[in-house]
Amino acid sequence: MEFCLGCQLANNREKVFIIYENNHVTCLLDHVPHQTGHTLILPKLHRAELIEFNEEESLSVMKAAQLVARAIQALYEPNGITICQNGGVYNELNHYHMHVIPRNEEAEQFGELFYGNGDVMKPIESLEETQNKMSAFINRLLE
Repeated sequence: MEFCLGCQLANNREKVFIIYENNHVTCLLDHVPHQTGHTLILPKLHRAELIEFNEEESLSVMKAAQLVARAIQALYEPNGITICQNGGVYNELNHYHMHVIPRNEEAEQFGELFYGNGDVMKPIESLEETQNKMSAFINRLLE
């Protein structure tokens, strides 16, 4: 694509806080997190929809989701983790991106997030601090 914000983010051409990347995907912190640790997983090649992935890309996204979820669970101990993505007209980036979002009981209006009405919790640390913690944890998992 001529210009795609998702491609720019996934390939570190914009200011992002990367916590993990491999040949196929980049995992970066959401710039306006719903909860501390809220991460986006984007393919490095332009892919708008899940159905465009080859098998290797699909596996890479899911393995990255597992790594991110493990880091979130260990570091922030949420009540749960929601993993989701929006396709078609609901994909505001026009580039595939999967959300990995820590959930806590105090965020009862979570569903409203997807209608543009959800509350964003005040992060407990800066994005840089979250990046340092999560990337260090993931690197230890991969050793």
